[in-house]
Amino acid sequence: MKAGKVVRIISAKDGQRVVLRTPKWEDLDDLLELINSLVEEGAEIIRNEKVSREEEIDWLSKSLASLEKDKVFFLVAEVDGKVIASSDIHPLNGSERHVGVLGIIIKNGFRDVGVGTEMMKALVEQAYKMGLKVLTLTVFATNKRAIHVYENVGFVRTGVIPKKHFKDGRYIDEIIMTKLLE
Repeated sequence: MKAGKVVRIISAKDGQRVVLRTPKWEDLDDLLELINSLVEEGAEIIRNEKVSREEEIDWLSKSLASLEKDKVFFLVAEVDGKVIASSDIHPLNGSERHVGVLGIIIKNGFRDVGVGTEMMKALVEQAYKMGLKVLTLTVFATNKRAIHVYENVGFVRTGVIPKKHFKDGRYIDEIIMTKLLE
């Protein structure tokens, strides 16, 4: 899929116009700021160290190449010309090539306004187009907001890895969630 392709335009619950599209090279600084803002916030994500500009350049160049070759699907949400959320679907290989692993991050201040739900719906639609039969994701057990969004779009809890993460001096379980696309 082409970089910068608009998938849909939505209106968030707070009235903001949100463009859902594939990322492009010009998003580099916004994407770097997005991930690092989540690290600073102590958000319920795996990453706990800031990303350098060089690391983000490397990641984005590989991501855009994979997107253009239809190996993966990436979707960003843009408000007022700035990327405020990022997500992806990575199909697995071999006997698991019908399975896609999904990830999503949303900047603080843009949660609870429907952006995550709309991005998830767009990701599920794209997964169908990719011929995937199963979508899976993992989430911190303490991230009730995200779990609620995932359940609302049809994901169910299919497993738990106890004490998978150690963050802020405590262990946190990881929940595995799955959606069948048949």
